[in-house]
Amino acid sequence: MIRAALIGNPNVGKTEIFNRLTGLSQNVGNFPGVTVEKKAGRLVHKGQQIELVDLPGTYSLTAHAVDELVARDYIVIERPDVIVDIVDGSNLERNLYLTMLLLEMDANLVIALNRWDMVAARDTRIDVEKLSRLLGCPVVPTAAITGEGLKELKDSIVDVAGQKRAEGPKSAINYGDDIEQLVKRRQRTHAASGGASEALPHEVGARPSRSEPKLNTHALYPSRSELRGITFKNKQS
Repeated sequence: MIRAALIGNPNVGKTEIFNRLTGLSQNVGNFPGVTVEKKAGRLVHKGQQIELVDLPGTYSLTAHAVDELVARDYIVIERPDVIVDIVDGSNLERNLYLTMLLLEMDANLVIALNRWDMVAARDTRIDVEKLSRLLGCPVVPTAAITGEGLKELKDSIVDVAGQKRAEGPKSAINYGDDIEQLVKRRQRTHAASGGASEALPHEVGARPSRSEPKLNTHALYPSRSELRGITFKNKQS
């Protein structure tokens, strides 16, 4: 059985996609130890049974709120085969912040580029293939309200789950000199204290100590220059 989880910012159409994928095959409970609702469902695609969990809507994985902690712990502890990140295609830059954190956690990721109908209505085009290359994972345009792209999304879930999980990080994300220097400093400190020297994804977004430089947390967002050539207005005919 393929174990998959849906994650995304609040109000991006995540629950609508979950409902369309699972239909009436759902059960509702709570995540362990908290009162946060847990919705799980099942579907079959290409002969594969898929168990799907709808994680709480969250903007981050820094565990400053209960919903963030629940989502992060599920990814780290349960290690689902596939994480489906629901991204609002009409608000790409803000939504990709969570995507970056998921990539830092080395999640086996599929991007559902949702609200594709709104992207078209705004006369905007997104270079899906280029975005997929930059992120190193499948990107599937979807429209939860109409069901557009959901078959392709299920195809990608099955395909990605069938791929062997990489031993190391799938992609190297550069957050700029100040953050990269801080990461290296923490790695050296961690190694000197007897720990392994690998990256510590769970420390992404953690509050620095007083001896560490203050960081501009907005540097974690993909910049407009990095998104240039991915999203642009269609030329008027």
